[in-house]
Amino acid sequence: MSGALRRDLTLAGLSLAGGLAMLALGVAHTIQPWPTRLPIAFFVPPLVLACVALALRRVATRTGLALGTVALAADLVLGASLGTLLVYSQVLYDTCLYGAARMWRILLRIGIGVSAACLVLGPILAGSWRGLQLAIPAVLILVLPVVTAISVRQYRDQAAAERARAEQTARLVELDRRQAVTAERTRMARELHDVIANHLSAAAIHATAALSLGRRDPDAVEQALKVIRENSVQGLAEMRQMIELLREGAGDEPTRVRLAELDQLVAQARGAGLAVRLETMGEPRPLPVGVDLAAYRIVQESLTNALKHGTGRADVAVAYGAGVVSLTVENPINGASTVPGAGAGLIGMRERAALLHGRFDAGGDGTRWRVHAELPTAAAEAA
Repeated sequence: MSGALRRDLTLAGLSLAGGLAMLALGVAHTIQPWPTRLPIAFFVPPLVLACVALALRRVATRTGLALGTVALAADLVLGASLGTLLVYSQVLYDTCLYGAARMWRILLRIGIGVSAACLVLGPILAGSWRGLQLAIPAVLILVLPVVTAISVRQYRDQAAAERARAEQTARLVELDRRQAVTAERTRMARELHDVIANHLSAAAIHATAALSLGRRDPDAVEQALKVIRENSVQGLAEMRQMIELLREGAGDEPTRVRLAELDQLVAQARGAGLAVRLETMGEPRPLPVGVDLAAYRIVQESLTNALKHGTGRADVAVAYGAGVVSLTVENPINGASTVPGAGAGLIGMRERAALLHGRFDAGGDGTRWRVHAELPTAAAEAA
């Protein structure tokens, strides 16, 4: 047995006990339709039936209302005991509170109609204006419980709507949190790729060269090992810087590299065996942090791809325009690569440009590969 049903049965039992006590004390015969007083036992069945209706207030609302109405009618015929009238008022309240929404509208109309009829017929039946008092019990029993239930029901529905909105807000907050975590993981993955891909690619290429040479050319092997060591040390340094930034939680993006350090990046690529021709157009100027980092990483990733998939030569052009900085990296391709790629670099470059509301294009014709990006600086500088 559920807790709600147990409470309903308890309420019905207490109501029956109270009604019987009132009958025993003589609180009956509110109306006297018979020449002589009827025995108290006549009022017990309507009271019991009304209490049964009260016990059904949640499990079978309509059935309970029907039984309670039958009990009220029988009690009025006998003389209207106060106990049954009070129990029926509770039945009306519960019907409006737990029943269908249209039930309270119907019951309110009926209650107002009966009260109005009593207001008109009372003086006629009593032959005096004092007959208006017949409308008072009608209002107290038929209208007041319904109005009270309507107020409680509206408050309950409003509270349920507020809870639903609160739950929806909590779900949206959790969804935003998950999206933020996913975006941060993606950003970290992109940064890790950009930090280590260039150095590891150079190390892998020169390690392959050193293994292929063996002992035939000690100088070339030594030079390859120097490049491997240099890229490994540099990669570890950049990785250490990024880990420190993540531990400290400083800033949204690492800012240790800038486009102004492009000469060092080109020198590093040349040391790895890539012949790079750098051309700068326009007057170099300080760039916003996000643009500076994105431009550097795009050139770095492009040179990494040229080293992995090209023929050993690349052309880099940087143009400082009004409100925009343009980057172009071109290199011949031979269709064969000793280092496999997963395409994450191109995705990362495209995402960097998109985050800055810039343009990014990459593609080739089978003999040359071209990367071009335009990053707006005016909006970032204004912000």
